Amino acid sequence: MTSLPDDTILTHARLDARGTGRVLIIACGALAREILDLRDINGWSHMDLTCLPAIYHNHPDKIVDAVRDTVEAHRTEYSEIFIAYGDCGTGGLLEAACARLGVQMIAGPHCYSFFEGNAAFAERDEITAFYLTDFLVRQFDAFVWKPLGLDRHPELRDMYFAHYDKLVYQAQTDDPALTERARRCAERLGLAFERRVTGYGDLETHMRAWATT
Repeated sequence: MTSLPDDTILTHARLDARGTGRVLIIACGALAREILDLRDINGWSHMDLTCLPAIYHNHPDKIVDAVRDTVEAHRTEYSEIFIAYGDCGTGGLLEAACARLGVQMIAGPHCYSFFEGNAAFAERDEITAFYLTDFLVRQFDAFVWKPLGLDRHPELRDMYFAHYDKLVYQAQTDDPALTERARRCAERLGLAFERRVTGYGDLETHMRAWATT
């Protein structure tokens, strides 16, 4: 699949976007590929997607204002707008903003939880696990290695990850090449490696409900 920019609106038919029945999903750019795959697999052609920059993963203070502004910019164009974020480090502020705006968001603290399924994730005691998704495996250098300064100061690795004991790769797809890349990420961080097939988890559950709203 072609690489997708983080902040681009993607639609099948913009000409009828102002008509009734169209749905907009405002999502973290890290979920773009998965949302488009689910939409296309299921034939949900009435669903459009706009993504906020995935780098907000590292700057959660920017998420609430960006979501609010995007909702207000597109509110008149769509019958329904949904937010494909968990809390994502906003400390409940995103949930409060969505309630004021009258839009639904995905339940759960973050994508690691809703990919695995919030109920299953909540039962785990994995405070020493570092998680990667398909997206973060592909973008490991841009979203983990460089933001932590490890490209310039690799000696910081042992300090940053002193209290972690494993890297858990939550695989949305069965891709041997991605699995091998994830394994190398674990090696670079000095962590044990575990691959856990999650598929799309609660993201799919929410999208299925949104598609029939």
